[in-house]
This record gives sequence, structure tokens and C-alpha cells, in this order.
Amino acid sequence: MKIKKLLVANRGEISLRIIRSAKEMGILTVAVFSEADRASPHVKAADEAVCLGPAAAAESYLSMEKIIRAAKDLGVDAIHPGYGFLSENAAFAQKVLDAGILFVGPSPESIAIMGSKLQAKTAVAAYGIPLVPGTDEPIRNVEAAKQIAGKIGYPVLIKASAGGGGKGMRIVEKPEDFEAQLERATSEAGSAFGDPSVFIEKYIDAPKHIEIQLIGDQYGHIVYLFERECSIQRRHQKVVEEAPSAILTPEVRKKMGEAAIGVGRSCNYVGAGTVEFLVDEQLNFYFLEMNTRLQVEHPVTECITGIDLVKEQIRIAEGERLSFSQDDLQINGHAIEVRVYAEDPENQFLPDTGTLTTYSPPKGPGIRVDDGFEEGMEIPIHYDPMIAKLTVHASDRESAIEKMKLALVDFKVSGIKTTIPFCEYVLRHPEFINGKFTTKFVEKHFKPSVLSPSFSEEDLQVLAGFAAFWKEQAEVKANATLTPVSGKMIASKWKSRKVQ
Repeated sequence: MKIKKLLVANRGEISLRIIRSAKEMGILTVAVFSEADRASPHVKAADEAVCLGPAAAAESYLSMEKIIRAAKDLGVDAIHPGYGFLSENAAFAQKVLDAGILFVGPSPESIAIMGSKLQAKTAVAAYGIPLVPGTDEPIRNVEAAKQIAGKIGYPVLIKASAGGGGKGMRIVEKPEDFEAQLERATSEAGSAFGDPSVFIEKYIDAPKHIEIQLIGDQYGHIVYLFERECSIQRRHQKVVEEAPSAILTPEVRKKMGEAAIGVGRSCNYVGAGTVEFLVDEQLNFYFLEMNTRLQVEHPVTECITGIDLVKEQIRIAEGERLSFSQDDLQINGHAIEVRVYAEDPENQFLPDTGTLTTYSPPKGPGIRVDDGFEEGMEIPIHYDPMIAKLTVHASDRESAIEKMKLALVDFKVSGIKTTIPFCEYVLRHPEFINGKFTTKFVEKHFKPSVLSPSFSEEDLQVLAGFAAFWKEQAEVKANATLTPVSGKMIASKWKSRKVQ
């Protein structure tokens, strides 16, 4: 079935990005928006747009009924969920299908299996995928769980089964802390995901976070589009990504790719998805989770492969076969992406709000900006604080790093605090340049003082002296223009001559 009209059930840059690819395919597009997003670029870019309701996500972008009703009213053939919001909600995918509308994504069954970390571990175990040592069922008995943790060996990680983004996750360093951390993790998991189930894994200190992009059609063909390095994170959320990884050998890349395909086969995966792994210093890798949607960082994969992942998602939903095989794919150059968030890196990356009084993204060959804002717009408090994704593509990693440095300098934003200074710091750090950084990079290296120079008491006294001197000179110049004569200063007649 050919899709003639597509509704994008999302907002901001990802909605705009999907609309652009759909239009290039000759597909009519429908945007949805909340009252807070009425003037957003994605609304203006679509052929039609529907207001879902108030700014609160629960009353707009998370309202399954409103989205499906809008799709029916406008005769939509398919719904693309983007990422976030309802993109990994199996119930939403099923409701879309039940309404007789195509869902541009995997089946509800695949989403449900991979949406539960415990179900996912059980599913992939049959395919010989390396797993982090831990439990394969929820913790139900505290004492039994403590015994298991002792066998695994501390430190251990308590994780929410339905979790993500660091929520419902607690590191336990010693046995006496286990019960308190378990209670906190369970409470947070219940509040964040409506499911208090948690399990235990061995805590791998300072790993790399490397993920593999998959895509599969409805006929059992699945390929991997190489890896993305995603270890630069704050609060377990990514800030800088690149492809390919600087440390993987061709042999390990192939093994990880084949393991990722095994994960896809374990849940009969269709569409674009990402398998995430933890990688230790010896390049041993362990399955972490599968994201059953398009990833935020998909542009770096598109840059190095030349494949438009959104167009492939749409073609697969229409029932087309993959137009390429694994042997057709190759890595072309190097790509780096940074996420520009409305956050203050000098204040624990807390979100910032305000007006984009200046917003001028960089331009040029090999520079790509995915955004959903324009100069003069307000940054709302209701949603994720990401403003833009800046991606560069070059012939090799060193060139990509240099291009990104220049692009960050050219990215002009004022009116709010952003993560641009932090990204500049990362790109210049020796550990990033040598590729040996891990998920501990921020914890190990970053302090707010690196963005704002600090001075000793003696430095401050010297600076104060300079300030007083230049203030005095400015006052003298304000009263008269002075000219040196024989070692003395006399008032110049310039001002009086000019007035005359």
C-alpha cells in the first residue's frame, strides 16, 4: 500500500525532519501541535496541522485518542511517531493498526518485548547474545536479592525493567546500602513508568556506550548500518555522538553487528531500530537494550552510509523490500553530532528557558543542522530542552573534529544558556581526541570552572588594580584629550578647534 498522507505524531526538529523526507517522496503531511507550539516551524512546514490541546504533553502529544481521531478526520494513511512521546508505546501502535492506519515502526509485539528489559534479556539469550551478569526476573524477595547481589559481586546496578534515561537506576557499592537503594529505585520506577519492577545487574564501571543501527523489512531481511559511539553523556543521556567508533576493530564491529541482528531476529523486528551495548576496555561487549524507534542521533549514520532512514522506514511500512544488502553497505568518512540543549552546563545542566534573541546556526559543506526553532521563539518549559542537533561529516575523524570546532564557534545563540560551551570543551579534550573516553567522561573531567576561568586571591587583587587604573584613565580622557609635552601632560586644543 502506497502512503498518500502521513501524520507525524511528534513535535520540533524530529517532526520537521520526517515531514521533509515525506514531502520528497510526494507524500502529503499532517502536523500535530499543542497550544504552546502553534507557531513552531513543523506546523508551518506540513500541508495540514491539527491542534491537540493544551501545552501539557498528557493533554496533547501523549493523547492517543486525539491523535488517532485527527488521523481519521483527515483521511491519513499512516502515522510516524518520531522518537519520545508515544514512539515506544505498544498500546499506541496497536490502536493505530486497529484504526486501519499504518504504523511507521515495528509491530506492537516487538515494542512490548524490547520495552521490558527483562523480557528483552530472555528473548535475546536464545541467540547467544552476550549479557551483563544479573537476574532475569523482577526482584520479589529482598533477602534473596541480596544473596544474588553478593554472588554477582559488588558494585551492582538496580535497574527498572521498564526504564530508560537513568530513571529507576541505582548503583549499590556495598551490601548495607542494598535495601535503601532498592526502595528508591522501586519508587522511582513506579512513578516514572507505572511499573515498579526492578532487577539486578553487575555494574560495569566506566564502559563505552556503543550502539548498532538496524533496519529490517517485512520479509525477514535485517542489516546493520554500523555503529555509533554515544559515551559522552550527562544524567545517562547523550550529548555528543559519532560514527564510526574510534576504537572498534573491523572484527569487533562485525561481531557486534551480527549480535545486533540476532537481537532483531529475537523479536521479529521490522523497521529502523537500535541495539545498545556496553563495551569494556578489552572490547568485550554486552547487550544493554533495544530502542524500537528512530534514534535522536540517526543523522551520523545517514552521513556515513548515504541512506535516508526515514524514507526507508516509510518504504518498509508500505511493504517494500530492503533495496540493499549487508554487502552493499560501507562506511564513508566520519560524522559527529552534538546536541544543543537549552541547559546551563555551569549549573548542573539544569534546563533554561527564555527567548532566542539570537539564533544563527552554522552553514557550509558537510554541516547539517536539525532543529525546530527560529530566532525570536520562546523555549517552552513543557518538553525536552533540546534546541538543535548539529552534525558534521568529513573524510576522517580528525577532520570531522576540526570542522565541528569551527561549526560550534559559528553557532550563535543568545537569550538562553546552552550546551555549546560544554560541547566545545569536549571536542578539545585530549581524551575525546584520542578516543579513549567512557561514560564517566563528565564525572571524571568536567567541572563548571573549566568554562568560567577561576582566579586566585592574588590574581583578583592584580585585576582589581588594573581595573582601578583604567577607570582613572577613562575619567581623565572624558574630561580632556591629553597630549604629552616634555614629560608633562597638557590639555589638547583639539576639542575646542573641532567645536569652532
